[in-house]
Amino acid sequence: MKRRIFIMKSSAAAAAAGAFGLMNCKPQSKKEETATKVLEENRKNWAGNYTYKAEKLQEPNTVEELQDLVKGPGKHKALGSKHCFNNIADSPMEQISTKNLNRAIAIDQDANTVTVEAGIRYGELAPELQKMGYALHNLASLPHISIAGACATATHGSGVTNGNLPSAVSALELVTANGGIVRLEREQPNFYGAVVGLGALGIIVRMTLDIEKTYGVRQDLFQNLPVSALQKHFDDIMSSGYSVSLFTDYQNDTVSQVWVKSRTDRELKDFGSFYGASPATKNLHPITVMPAENCTEQMGVEGPWHERLPHFKMGFTPSNGEELQSEYFVGRENAVDAYMALVALKDKIYPQLMISEVRAIAADEYWMSPCYKRDCIAFHFTWKQDWDEVQKILPQIEEALAPFGVLPHWGKMFTMQPDTLHSRYERMEDFLQLANEYDPQGKFRNTFLDKNLYRTKG
Repeated sequence: MKRRIFIMKSSAAAAAAGAFGLMNCKPQSKKEETATKVLEENRKNWAGNYTYKAEKLQEPNTVEELQDLVKGPGKHKALGSKHCFNNIADSPMEQISTKNLNRAIAIDQDANTVTVEAGIRYGELAPELQKMGYALHNLASLPHISIAGACATATHGSGVTNGNLPSAVSALELVTANGGIVRLEREQPNFYGAVVGLGALGIIVRMTLDIEKTYGVRQDLFQNLPVSALQKHFDDIMSSGYSVSLFTDYQNDTVSQVWVKSRTDRELKDFGSFYGASPATKNLHPITVMPAENCTEQMGVEGPWHERLPHFKMGFTPSNGEELQSEYFVGRENAVDAYMALVALKDKIYPQLMISEVRAIAADEYWMSPCYKRDCIAFHFTWKQDWDEVQKILPQIEEALAPFGVLPHWGKMFTMQPDTLHSRYERMEDFLQLANEYDPQGKFRNTFLDKNLYRTKG
């Protein structure tokens, strides 16, 4: 018999009737208790740069309530933690929030997996796993984001060499256009098309993630890494820890900061002078002039995995949200050339840039992941919130990185044309066929999907 541990999460969960099973048993709820909201004027995403256009916002308390909503007429779209910077999570009619579907965690000790509802956030799940002696292999830098939303957009998380956030998914359940539930497991042929599903196949309601025994992590920070050293030793630098981040503004002959996160259950490296960079003498924010109180502990102090892999603490808002974000992926073999191509644009980039982060991500098998079958380097940009100016810069970045097969993060700002996206996604047509199978009437289609995937204006 499989050994399972059931954990009730949050006060709402504690009030629910009894502990419930891995996939099927749910506390009873009346349909009329489903939370329905008429949208307030100027309802915005986390950053405040996008105003949702959906006519209604639904906040179901159970999967059954969500199914009933989807069975209804019109178009629907899942809404997670609202951390996307574009309109990927918007709907012409109705958004269905998964924020209340975060109440159960079931650990299967034999399979080394945890099953969660879609609305739970990394910062909520991680401490519960830690209490039971377990860990995830990877975490989002910002633990405030929902697990299902992060996986559906191929978010890479802490950038470890053994896979991005969706690489932990071993099974998922989603509500499709007819209101039924489809379960897909890793061994099934459509699984790799569904995990990074961009909301096109349905609304994810549960995910099963691989877990492992808990481990410790330490963060060592270095400042002013010479770009010349980065050019000569890029692979060695990016492989110097379990997760490595470079923070830069491309302005000088140095990289401002290097964050090296090392697992303490593995052999630790002797960094020495770290390729000409100097060890930090205090905790740092990625933007050096900002206070570091919101950041996770550094200075080589060991702590549990969930308190070191993210850059920011769950208990703090990492910023006021008044920013824009873009992220671009190129093959790892092109990393140095891509970095220098961005240096060549530094005078264009710098006036609107807050900070840029560079990370390495391992190849995966997800059809709509920018890391599909290729090890990648991601160039992340945090911009000032001035879209009129930023949208002038992005085409120049995309053109400079075009020789390296650049692809954007689906949930961030980009200007790449749909035809270009199609030409660079090997499984695009397979994905569209799968989406049409699951959603033949286009219930989950929206402006973002119509433009970027279906190449229509509808």
